[in-house]
Amino acid sequence: MASRRVRQRLGLLCNRQPSLARPAIAPLQRRSASTEIPVAAIEPSEDVDPSSSFQSPSPPEEVVQSFDPIGRSRSRKRELPPSRYRFRPPKYYRGPLHPHQPPPPSDPSSRLFRPGPFSLPRLEQTYTTTIAPDLLTLTYLHLPPGFRPPPRAARLREWDDSSPYHKNRPARGPRGGDVLRLLKRPTNFRNVPKLQRVTIHCMVKGAIQESAYLHIAGMIVQAISGVRVVTHATRTSVAQWGLRANKHISVTAEIEGEAMYHFIGKCVDVVLPRIKDWKGVKGSSGDSSGNISFGITPEAMALFPEVEVNYDM
Repeated sequence: MASRRVRQRLGLLCNRQPSLARPAIAPLQRRSASTEIPVAAIEPSEDVDPSSSFQSPSPPEEVVQSFDPIGRSRSRKRELPPSRYRFRPPKYYRGPLHPHQPPPPSDPSSRLFRPGPFSLPRLEQTYTTTIAPDLLTLTYLHLPPGFRPPPRAARLREWDDSSPYHKNRPARGPRGGDVLRLLKRPTNFRNVPKLQRVTIHCMVKGAIQESAYLHIAGMIVQAISGVRVVTHATRTSVAQWGLRANKHISVTAEIEGEAMYHFIGKCVDVVLPRIKDWKGVKGSSGDSSGNISFGITPEAMALFPEVEVNYDM
């Protein structure tokens, strides 16, 4: 009997299943002060116009059918001036507060707009992938958060008033020279040094006697640069050199952007390696402000592909 009772109790425990039912939870009730106010208690405000543009009646069908701006422009006997149809940007920038502001250089109507680029020069790719990261690594200066630079002394030196003649004199330049060097900003990823412009200048001595030499030099510079050249005239007469005032003796071409990279790549890959006994650009060439200048002989100018093709080699 005892064993039967134990088996019955074990059977009841094995057949019993846990209850999964949970007490019901009342839904969350949110109260809003704006919705509980009765509509009759809301008084119309005098600052709000009760009328709406959506409630205004639509124009008559005759007015809608008669609206034809293209037909009206064609029916004019006399066309309006061109200024009504196109935007002319201002020639001079008169400040940020002037009502007539020039468009950005990326706008085709801007005077500074330059179409392109139409290709990706190899030199520009090399600068983006190799030269720019290396320059940033070599010139980067890390400033920890909270760093305060030490106070700098004045760039111009004051007189010590040891003489009565020092009174009201302008401040002196720095030691070692009277020219102030340009201020340099800390180099970061926003202002990595890069090429901005290449200027090709050619002074022709033969143009003093005959202007044909100047025309030939202008055509050569225009051929190797791809831009129109600008001629320069002398301001004064120099008897020792045989120069007369207002005599055109030189040409200049300025190239930027895509054409600049193509020209420098052509010089580095084609022209300069073919110059005999060329020692390279001097390390002292430049003004320590980002400008570098060097010259090549007239014989080396014939090594450009645009000029060499006209010679019977």
